[in-house]
Amino acid sequence: MNTPSDRPRSLQTVIFILIAVGLIALALGGFLTPLSRILLSPMVAVQTWVATRFQAVQDIVSAPQDTTRLRQRNAELEAEVAQLQTQIIELQEQLAETNVLSALVDFARANPENRYQGAAVIARDPSPFLQYVIINRGSDNGLRRGMPVVTQQGLIGRIAAVTAGAARVQLITDPASTVNVRLEPSGAQAVLQGQITGEILLDMIPQEANVQPGDLVLTSGLGGGYPADILIGQVSSIRSRDQDIFQRASVQTVLDFSRINIVLVIVNFKPIDITPLLPTPIAP
Repeated sequence: MNTPSDRPRSLQTVIFILIAVGLIALALGGFLTPLSRILLSPMVAVQTWVATRFQAVQDIVSAPQDTTRLRQRNAELEAEVAQLQTQIIELQEQLAETNVLSALVDFARANPENRYQGAAVIARDPSPFLQYVIINRGSDNGLRRGMPVVTQQGLIGRIAAVTAGAARVQLITDPASTVNVRLEPSGAQAVLQGQITGEILLDMIPQEANVQPGDLVLTSGLGGGYPADILIGQVSSIRSRDQDIFQRASVQTVLDFSRINIVLVIVNFKPIDITPLLPTPIAP
């Protein structure tokens, strides 16, 4: 049984429900949109301002940590780049060495009459007055004094001294080096001599020989010091005067002596010393 005090409460409830239903109907009909914009715009502006300030404060607080992480990541990336660069250099060196070894194998196959011992250059001459390199093969590997040393590009010199595990190679650019050579296509004989500057010159070219720049310079085999037909280089310039007995010429070698890393020693060639057979000059 309802009491008189319950009637106003029921009436209030009905009124609230009707108002709510009416507001929902007005909202669905779009009649409250202008009013909602007026009421919500200040709230949105305040919320945006608060959010912006909060983000700024958060950025200031987290900036040192972000900087530290970025520096750490940058250091990690730099270390990775350095490691990759090292690997690239190693691969390039391996490729260059592989190319050299392949060329040496091709040279050995093209000259089957000789037997070879491969060796690596382990030291170079620091003196400007001597021209030699040290290789990592010696008498234990069958090397002997006087054996010619070549690369895939041609002659570089011969062994001047040997130990059990190493040998000194006198280069053809050494001032004390002389090589009997033949010029092609003329067939003229000459003597190749090293210079203190590291250059090589041709001497004792007959005056009647028709020598031109670009002519090939090959070992002649005369004198017993080297086998014949090993390439040395090309004639680059000629020095000829009518009053001279012989012509002279400069030679451009086919290889860079400062970049020799791997060589072949011709181990089946035995040099012959013909000095005792040469006539002794008669004193005036």
